[in-house]
Amino acid sequence: MAQEAGSLKAQLKEKEKEIAALKNKLAQLEKSHASVPELQDKVTPLSPLTTKPALSNEDIMRYSRQLLLPELGVKGQLNLSRTSVLIVGCGGLGCPLAQYLAAAGIGRLGLLDYDEVELSNLHRQVLHGEENQGQAKALSAARAVKRLNSTVECIPYHLQLSPENAVQLIQQYPNSYIYNVPTRYLVNDACVLSGKPLVSASALRMEGQLTVYNYRGSPCYRCLYPVPPPPETVTNCSDGGVLGVVPGIMGCFQALEVLKIASGQGSSCGQQLLMFDAQGFRFRSIRLRPKQADCAVCGESPSVTQLIDYEAFCGSAATDKCRKLNLLSKDQRITVQEYKSVVDNSGPHILVDVRPTVEVDICHLPFSLNIPLSSLEQRKSEDIRLLQQRIIQLKQQMADDHQPPVYVICKLGNDSQKAVQVLEKMSGSELDSITVKDVCGGLMAWATKIDPAFPQY
Repeated sequence: MAQEAGSLKAQLKEKEKEIAALKNKLAQLEKSHASVPELQDKVTPLSPLTTKPALSNEDIMRYSRQLLLPELGVKGQLNLSRTSVLIVGCGGLGCPLAQYLAAAGIGRLGLLDYDEVELSNLHRQVLHGEENQGQAKALSAARAVKRLNSTVECIPYHLQLSPENAVQLIQQYPNSYIYNVPTRYLVNDACVLSGKPLVSASALRMEGQLTVYNYRGSPCYRCLYPVPPPPETVTNCSDGGVLGVVPGIMGCFQALEVLKIASGQGSSCGQQLLMFDAQGFRFRSIRLRPKQADCAVCGESPSVTQLIDYEAFCGSAATDKCRKLNLLSKDQRITVQEYKSVVDNSGPHILVDVRPTVEVDICHLPFSLNIPLSSLEQRKSEDIRLLQQRIIQLKQQMADDHQPPVYVICKLGNDSQKAVQVLEKMSGSELDSITVKDVCGGLMAWATKIDPAFPQY
């Protein structure tokens, strides 16, 4: 009898352990579910961050390695926990920035992005995974951050920053981060009008830049760039490419500067521009000109006292997606469907692919002639001679006296428009007379509308 009772007690004890483990697992799941950030589609007032009077034992364990730094210490860590940071763009720069700010114990992170996760993002936007494709980037980033540090308050915003909401949003966050050209001016002006510092970085191809604007008397973005560049001269990652680790490095530098400012150490980057050359593995720092008294937004008599239409000001859309230029008239362009009819009807013509060789190696139409836009602009004799030979051959094939038709194509229909302008100037002088037309939308339009098997990149 006693033996049987002992056995039952042992079984009961095991079951109690199982129940306790299940209860703990349930509590963790409920906690995880309760802490899932809710996606915001508008700006709403935020309640003040809860001020910690002291670090908990869990805080001390979590942040112990950085607490040992004399530059940070307990005071600096408490300062971080009381700081809110807005990150505009959860992409190649925003992902490592958010990751390291959350890991360091920042109090609140606003994560703003109007885009969704795509396969082409994953080589550099390290908070997102394959399973997040199609999901709002802000929500994907917020969930990843919460998995890293559940004590950080994350607010994902699935909305486009605009003159109507920027000041209201930025006023709730001491620090900000920016990406594309119209947004640079928008966020800069909103930060100046709100009295907030702006930690800015960029990355393209194998290079990166970083500086801090509007901080302790440092110049703002407009002080250095009062007039935006022509939209056709602006290159982004979609156009020019980027090695994923480069925005990762620059995002980490952004996190470093934000943490120094938020903890009370301050930043020495406000008067200088840090430039990173990944190919040569070189860093150099350029001293910036001081704050300008005649600056339109932070000067002594500012003309910009409220936010304006920044897309109109910059002449381009506030997005880091591939831009679309409109440099030609309608009669200078044809659709991919119209060009397909030319091919199907065996119409004599020349198709000039003006992309760089590195892109042609990725994919190309087999009947195209590759002459990069740069070669046309620089009038490289070898390429011009090759094109002239093809024009002569085409004229010999044509039975009439019409000018040989030349169609120009690139990835998206931007560089091809520039090439049409160059070729029209050359027609009848440096080349035999030709008619030149751009193929609208380029090879990516060909892939989506004509040949779904054609690679997209």
